[in-house]
Amino acid sequence: MATSRSARTARRLLATALAALAVTAVPSPAGAAPSAALPAVTPRAETAALHDDAAGGDADADDPAIWRDSADPGRSLVIATAKQGGLRVYDLDAREVQSLPAPAAPGPGHAPGRYNNVDLISGLRLSTGRADLAVTSDRGNDRLRFYRIDRDRAGGPLTDVTDPAAPPVFSTSQQEIDGQRTAYGLATWTDKASGHSYALVSRRERTTVALLELTPGSGGTVGYRKVRTLDLPAAFRLPNGKSWSPCAEPGELPQVEGMVVDPDNGTLYAGQEDVGIWRLRADLTGTPKLVDKVREYGVPATYDEASEECVAGADPGYGGKRLTADVEGLTLVTEPGGDGYLLASSQGDNTFVAYDRELSDHNEYEGGFRVTAASAALDGSEECDGAAALAAPLGAKYPKGLLVVQDGHDTPEDAERPSTGFKFVDLGDVLKAVDD
Repeated sequence: MATSRSARTARRLLATALAALAVTAVPSPAGAAPSAALPAVTPRAETAALHDDAAGGDADADDPAIWRDSADPGRSLVIATAKQGGLRVYDLDAREVQSLPAPAAPGPGHAPGRYNNVDLISGLRLSTGRADLAVTSDRGNDRLRFYRIDRDRAGGPLTDVTDPAAPPVFSTSQQEIDGQRTAYGLATWTDKASGHSYALVSRRERTTVALLELTPGSGGTVGYRKVRTLDLPAAFRLPNGKSWSPCAEPGELPQVEGMVVDPDNGTLYAGQEDVGIWRLRADLTGTPKLVDKVREYGVPATYDEASEECVAGADPGYGGKRLTADVEGLTLVTEPGGDGYLLASSQGDNTFVAYDRELSDHNEYEGGFRVTAASAALDGSEECDGAAALAAPLGAKYPKGLLVVQDGHDTPEDAERPSTGFKFVDLGDVLKAVDD
């Protein structure tokens, strides 16, 4: 059977040995409901479509974050990446408030800025005082970018405060940056014990995750220093004794993109797109554990150069029961007392999976849902790349909180002009669907 996939997710079988990192896999619980039987929730609003073409500014929706205005929650904001189109800021009606471009290419023939993922830091101490920040991974330049959030600032709420001396995250030269094995997935974290703030950044087409400490610079700018890195496995020992790696294009390893840190206990959840969800310490020490696996885990496949497709063999039955590759859009619903959920986008079947947030319950499966069309004009979410949840009152519109999900196929869609965007979903509807 041939599985046709985008160039980004095409895989070839890697004939490598087990990674040196020791891994403990948590068995997948049985009895999951088929995805077709999952409950549906509908969005309340959607952003205007973004178009990844010259006329649309090469904008492609990817990842959102939700900033809460503590003084007036109804005036909270959604900050989202548009890849080469930069950043977009929306109000709770999904209306655009601000658009910021990604940096231009540093010179002829070089890659331009490309904002992949975004997350927030609250109350970071800068040389000019404390500030809330939006942090984004600039995949095009292999750097992090920082934006100060000032809700009522003239000209827009976001101001670029990136230290001009901020170094590449993974690359050692502009030539290496242009190869685009660069900063990709992103999650932020403030260590309660030390008060220090960090960003965890994954590397495109590699299994590496880096821990970066955020550092204040002169004039209110923000930089970072690398603390350590960790490489997740690229190959896995199966119960039948064979070694397996996800199918990929030549030279690619199974990358991580979706990541989130539980602020209460410093636990990082990282989605290795064609493998599953890892749980590990946010300081990148200790041994990662595989919380759940994609259905395709263990399926042998080879990459066919002519068709640029992965050709799969017989399924040996070692995969999970809920996630269909790619694993994307990890986010947390945090509730008092450690309650809440880890949500993940099961991109391959257009569903979302909910796991118990509590470590004592071993992140057990709690349910799932789909985001489906509310009307002919307001469609649902397909092939979701990024998601963000906030379980706090956001005015009259979202008294139980908000879930924002990327829509990889905004409708109506012109086949000649791909359309993407973001859907705003009442978190109360999501919790009811999962709890039921």
